[in-house]
Amino acid sequence: MKRTSHGMILGGDGQKMSKSRGNVINPDDVIKEYGADTLRLYEMFIGDFEKTAPWSASSIKGCKRFLDRVWGLQEILSEGSGYRGEMISVMHKTIKKVSGDIESLKFNTAIAAMMSLVNDIYASGSCNKAELETLLILLNPFAPHISEEMYEKVFGKIISKQEWVSYDEKLCADSSIEIAVQINGKVRARITVPAEAGQDEALASAKSEESIKEALNGREIIKELYVKGRLVNIVIK
Repeated sequence: MKRTSHGMILGGDGQKMSKSRGNVINPDDVIKEYGADTLRLYEMFIGDFEKTAPWSASSIKGCKRFLDRVWGLQEILSEGSGYRGEMISVMHKTIKKVSGDIESLKFNTAIAAMMSLVNDIYASGSCNKAELETLLILLNPFAPHISEEMYEKVFGKIISKQEWVSYDEKLCADSSIEIAVQINGKVRARITVPAEAGQDEALASAKSEESIKEALNGREIIKELYVKGRLVNIVIK
C-alpha cells in the first residue's frame, strides 16, 4: 500500500490560511454561493494532488461555468446509441485519460480533459445520449450531485450503479494531425494531414497551401524533408 500526502491549499494571497491573516476560506460560504459540486470539483482542479496551491476566486468561477455547460448539454441532446463519427476518437481518448489520471491521482488533468471534451461537443453543435452518458459517468467521481441528477433525468437510472466506461486503444489515435511547414527552416504555415500520411502526401499537401505556393513561386527547390507527424521542410534558393 502506498500513502500519498496531499498538498496544502493556501489563501488567495499565497500565504498559509490563518484567522490572524484574514485569508481563511469558509467552505460553507463557497457551497452556498456555488454549490457543493463546484467546491468539490475545484479542490481537485486547483493543482497537482501532492502540491501546494493558492485559492483562486476566478478559477472556482470557471469550475461553476464548466458545470453549467455540462447541464446545458441537455438543450442540444439527441438520440444515439453510439458515438458520432467525428466524436469517436476524442471520446475514447478522454475515457483513457480520465481513467488513467484517476488511478494516478492526477485529478486536475482529468478534469481538464473533460473540459476539453465539453468544448469539442459544443463545437460539434450537438450531443447524443451515448456521448452524454459517458461524460456523466466520467464526471461522477468529481461532481456526484449534478451527474446523478442529470443521469436519472435523461436515462431514468442511478449512475452509481452503472459500470465504468471502457475505451478502445485503436480508436484513441488521431485520424489527422497538424504539422508545420518550413521553408529554409522558418515556419511559414501549418497544415492538417492524415496521421499515416507518407512523405509524398505530406509534401503535396504542403505545396498546395496558398502561402507556400506563393513562397515557392519562381524559386528552385534544393531539398525536401518530411519528419513524420511533425513537419515538412523545403529548402529553396
